Amino acid sequence: RAIENIEFGPRNIGMPRDERRALAQDLIKLVGLEGFENKYPRELSGGMQQRVAIARAMAMDPEILLMDEPFGSLDQLTREDMQRELLRIWETSRKTVIFVTHSILEAIYLSDRILVFCPHPGNVRKEFTIDLPRPRQKSSTEYMAYYEEIYENIS
Repeated sequence: RAIENIEFGPRNIGMPRDERRALAQDLIKLVGLEGFENKYPRELSGGMQQRVAIARAMAMDPEILLMDEPFGSLDQLTREDMQRELLRIWETSRKTVIFVTHSILEAIYLSDRILVFCPHPGNVRKEFTIDLPRPRQKSSTEYMAYYEEIYENIS
């Protein structure tokens, strides 16, 4: 069940049941899954499964949240919904997020800083600071200027 999935980490470090259940309930509310606590993964949409994964990661209260292509398997509409949801969660938690994506548009939408890596692992080709107000308008001239600049640096 979703709630047990979120409680997995806290249970493994010995957090008392009442405390971890309260934490899981708070996270379920944060990620917008109220009413789905007792659903099994197969009963949840792809976007809902990603929300459970975010809540599960946040249950351990990490200083840095690492997300490696978390929305890559989602359809475009769900992906955009999850991008907005991640920003909403970030605005509440203010956790540092390291987000790996191959989508320039997604990187600009979500990020304050973008690191473009070389084909050789671990080497940064260029760093970009995204100085756009939120919510970001993907069709704005400024947004597309960032896209073009980043694209030129990877092609």
